[in-house]
Amino acid sequence: MTARLFEGERTIDTIPVGHRGIAYGDGVFESMRVHDGRVPWWPRHARRLADGAARLHLPLPDHEFLEAQVAAMASGREAGVLKLVLSRGGGARGYAPEPDAVPCWQLSIHPSPQAPATGLQLRWCATRLAIQPLLAGLKHCNRLEQVMAREEWRQPGTLHADADEGLMRDTEGHVVCAVSANLFVLRDGRWSTPRVDRCGVAGVCREWALEALEATQARLTPGDVEVADAVFLCNAVRGILPVARLGARTWDAHRAVADARRRLAAAHPAFPWTARS
Repeated sequence: MTARLFEGERTIDTIPVGHRGIAYGDGVFESMRVHDGRVPWWPRHARRLADGAARLHLPLPDHEFLEAQVAAMASGREAGVLKLVLSRGGGARGYAPEPDAVPCWQLSIHPSPQAPATGLQLRWCATRLAIQPLLAGLKHCNRLEQVMAREEWRQPGTLHADADEGLMRDTEGHVVCAVSANLFVLRDGRWSTPRVDRCGVAGVCREWALEALEATQARLTPGDVEVADAVFLCNAVRGILPVARLGARTWDAHRAVADARRRLAAAHPAFPWTARS
């Protein structure tokens, strides 16, 4: 892994004492797919980063400087995942942020994940997402709910321990997302995805799919998912991932999922599609 740390526009060697991202999760992050030396969806990621920073009142580094550093990190790399973490920076102990905080941020590059050979095997997670509209949609740095959900795979005697991913519900029982991806379901020829106005992350690939597939946003129950004609997960790192099984429910390959993947391949070169993929 290659990483660089910054305080504002200044390169630093170590994370400052009192770093609020570590102490409180006071920050946001982006995970971006690198392809052929660039980040094809950088404008979408930059827009979401700015929106998240504005909602949390986080200071942002200069946009042109930030963009140049992202481009430099991606340059020369055929493929990979570039992670950008932005925090409010260092400060005194306590929740109250410094009024003149200088943003502390980091860039790191990681290998691309392997594409699954078959459709995903899913499970239901016991861990629930708390309803908090103030943070809904944000990719903020407090991901403990997702950490606890992913830890369920390792608990002795767990069902479907061989699952690739898990679906998460909120505390009222509505389906929200997968642990690290958004969810789309096909019913009566129309795609829909759970609302993320009370919890969950408004993913960059989700944003694309809402537009490209003319999908709707809805409150979905577990029953809505299990009776769907087709299901896929998506995120900006792995693209569209067809789902083959959820517990006892199975799905065969569906032409609507293939069409969605074909459309994504035309929009993002890191996610090529062929009739055999």
